[in-house]
Amino acid sequence: MIAIINYGAGNLRSISKALEKAGAVVKITSELEEIESADAVVLPGVGAFETAINNLQNISDHIKDSKVPVLGICLGMQLFATYSEEGGLHRGLDVIEGRVVRFPKDSGKIPHMGWNEIEPGDHPIFEGIESRYFYFVHSYYFKTKAENVIAWTEYGIKFPSAVAKGNFIGLQFHPEKSGKNGLKVLENFISMI
Repeated sequence: MIAIINYGAGNLRSISKALEKAGAVVKITSELEEIESADAVVLPGVGAFETAINNLQNISDHIKDSKVPVLGICLGMQLFATYSEEGGLHRGLDVIEGRVVRFPKDSGKIPHMGWNEIEPGDHPIFEGIESRYFYFVHSYYFKTKAENVIAWTEYGIKFPSAVAKGNFIGLQFHPEKSGKNGLKVLENFISMI
């Protein structure tokens, strides 16, 4: 069972349906017992960093200490960071060292919204994808060491569109809105369980 964490900042229904279509059994939950007994965890995300991290306070240590695969999507990925500069300076889960920063004004229209190409590295999450185009909606990006980056994207600047460290995988794009490519990425995540 994959636990989709309900922390008041997620596109819960669409990611749940996409994971089910990819072959997973899912449970949308905020209950610690269900999260701890899950085979994998998904942190979906749409919304503001500060609200999201505050809503995770009761379970943040359990997420950080998780030994199962953890997938962060969009804001969910940004929550992996040490800090976010969105709306002030806020401490993140700090599972992948780095900062969430706003796109520079000259990088293009903000938010970065729509289809864009990724340059994936050699990581199982990208195995067998046919196209490199995925759907993005974000104004901030995760600035981290290159060793943590498993995909890059250009939008005025080159930014990390996917990160990974140990059992934590973060996607800045929305696989649940990315058609066949996104479904394949979710299937790959399920195969890691």
